[in-house]
Amino acid sequence: MAQSLTRLNPPTLPDAGALGYSQITTVEPGRLAFISGQVAWRPGGEPAPDSVAEQAELVAANAKAALDAIGASPENLVMVRVYMVDLTPGRIEEVMPHLTAMFAGAQPSLTGVGVAALAAPDLQLEMEMIVRMQA
Repeated sequence: MAQSLTRLNPPTLPDAGALGYSQITTVEPGRLAFISGQVAWRPGGEPAPDSVAEQAELVAANAKAALDAIGASPENLVMVRVYMVDLTPGRIEEVMPHLTAMFAGAQPSLTGVGVAALAAPDLQLEMEMIVRMQA
């Protein structure tokens, strides 16, 4: 059976692999899961941490928990979208280590989007995922 996901970083595009993601992911037909945006909320309702790095750590943990809930792993990630309030290069540097750690070397396709606000005033980061489920 063919691989269900193929990652590409063609030489005609910037080397996203060096940053921990891929420019292109192709997917074989199969069942997909669309995971809602994960934010820095805890199951017990505790407030989100103040720092974007701490929020990134919690967002990554929540994303991993969502993958675990459907029997998927970071290798199954097709597309990840990250929304960040006050998106700046410095804040990206604070967030990416937590996200790439959660990716565990999988290097899914990734898009970052700067936004004015998220669902609650204390939230600074949100991550949604498209997952190709195992057969």
